[in-house]
Amino acid sequence: MALGVGTILSGIVTGITSFGAFVELETGETGLVHISEVADAYVKDINEHLKLREKIVVKVINIDSKGKIGLSIRQAKRRPSISFEERMNRFLKDSDERQTDLRKHTDAKRGGRGTSFKKSGLK
Repeated sequence: MALGVGTILSGIVTGITSFGAFVELETGETGLVHISEVADAYVKDINEHLKLREKIVVKVINIDSKGKIGLSIRQAKRRPSISFEERMNRFLKDSDERQTDLRKHTDAKRGGRGTSFKKSGLK
């Protein structure tokens, strides 16, 4: 398996330090999960989140020129991000649906569009 930035794979925690955890990846290589990449919330003590020999899923976030591998647990848990265009299309669709529902609700309170007095029984 080729290892590259963005790859998600499993590994086993082989060492825990005050600044992060070393993880042996399924490829046989070892990388570091910095303490800031363990969880979305602030992590004061990494031992509260990880244990030695624990199997975890990580995402490769960088590989430097010396071959050191930077890993992230929190990014591996996130959904794949969608493009700005897709977000905008979803927003516009939801917005149009909400406006349509609001118009229907408002029109019903006013008697609706095109309602004549003859149909309603009023003169």
